[in-house]
Amino acid sequence: MSVAQPTGGHHDSTQSHVEGGDYLAKRQLKKGTAGWILLAGLGVSYVVSGDYSGWNFGLEQGGFGGLLIAGILIAGMYLAMVLGMAEMSSALPAAGGGYTFARRALGPWGGFATGTAILIEYAIAPAAIATFIGAYVESLGLFGITDGWWVYLAVYAIFIGIHLAGAGEALKIMFVITAIALVGLVIFAVSALGQFDASNLTDIAPSDAAGASSFLPFGYLGIWAAVPFAIWFFLAIEGVPLAAEEAKDPSKNVPRGIIAAMAVLLVTGAGVLFLVTGAGGADAMQSSGNPLVEALGDNSAAKVVNYIGLAGLVASFFSIMYAYSRQLFALSRAGYLPKMLSVTNSRKAPTLALIVPGIIGFLLSLTGQGAMLLNMAVFGAALSYVLMMISHIVLRRKEPDMERPYRTPGGIATTGFALVVAALAVVATFLVDSTAALWCLGVFAAFMLYFGVYSRHHLVANSPDEEFAALAKAEAELE
Repeated sequence: MSVAQPTGGHHDSTQSHVEGGDYLAKRQLKKGTAGWILLAGLGVSYVVSGDYSGWNFGLEQGGFGGLLIAGILIAGMYLAMVLGMAEMSSALPAAGGGYTFARRALGPWGGFATGTAILIEYAIAPAAIATFIGAYVESLGLFGITDGWWVYLAVYAIFIGIHLAGAGEALKIMFVITAIALVGLVIFAVSALGQFDASNLTDIAPSDAAGASSFLPFGYLGIWAAVPFAIWFFLAIEGVPLAAEEAKDPSKNVPRGIIAAMAVLLVTGAGVLFLVTGAGGADAMQSSGNPLVEALGDNSAAKVVNYIGLAGLVASFFSIMYAYSRQLFALSRAGYLPKMLSVTNSRKAPTLALIVPGIIGFLLSLTGQGAMLLNMAVFGAALSYVLMMISHIVLRRKEPDMERPYRTPGGIATTGFALVVAALAVVATFLVDSTAALWCLGVFAAFMLYFGVYSRHHLVANSPDEEFAALAKAEAELE
């Protein structure tokens, strides 16, 4: 029997209910399947497709110089953010990731807003990646395919099926595919070095924009417009804490995993930006669906990289599916979204949390607009980063004595920097494609309306994320 009770204090006017043991028994994830190396592999897996395709559309917005400056700024933001998330994940290891952190810091409204922004990111990012997979498959001439939708349907169906087989299996498969994708980047780098020509970096003709030059062909504003595409080099690494409930010793292994993944991605992102543009030319690469292959030209290395590039895209597609299912699982288990979405199968995989966003993503992929979908995913991501960095700052102020096995170097100055850049990134998505960003804003508002009207009155008090918050409230009252 459920018992109604207020949660989080009078200021958020939410109602929660204690569900029976059977409720949580049907919503269990498999414990202890991942150490820090598997988690680092998961972090790289989320992002590695961003090295193979998508980032290069930033050349169209800012040229090489604009994308380089945006990339340095965004790399700094992600490094700062990852260090902040490492601290919060060590203190609050739960499947909700960023939503769990914000729920503790900002209450139910802030928690749900953060979880919703992350869901927008993770539901749309695979759709963008599916269009890039279609471009790679088409360039390989596999099965005589010239139209992408068959590919989109196949990848969604196959990889949802593998995820339904269980997390341990999925994480190990992801790790192997990611290792292959990294080998592909090394093969590309060795081949591209021989074709590198510094003059190719700046071969886009300057426009008449303010500050335009061969280095910044679209002027100063081009730097800002390139920001969403610089984000694609790192987008989704923040999903590592979503594996907390399935990790061994999460308070130590999640911080180690996310920081190790970030170190790898800094190297691969910088290498790809310089070598693709230097080998293929900024002008030719700015609208390519498979830039690494086109940069190498028609040779055996290009064919190898094309096949392996497909593995890189599949790795991110596969792992972001894992991320969206865990985020949806956590929000549903706590009652923020329909509770049936968090029921797990006999292999401890959340069935509907895998299938429902998969259907939405497949329908979005039918647009074939990879650059537009990328911008929409970045909108959700950047908004969630703003809320997560605010959460870190609030938790440092409000709960200075909270146990933190890992502490962010530089404290709130570090996450404050990430907060400012993330806020600029939200605005940048409107510069690139205001219609797509407004659609995302509309979806975000609809989710918040649903919470305001219905789900805030039906939260589950004994879900892990709500218990974290209740514990904090009780400790505060004792003090």
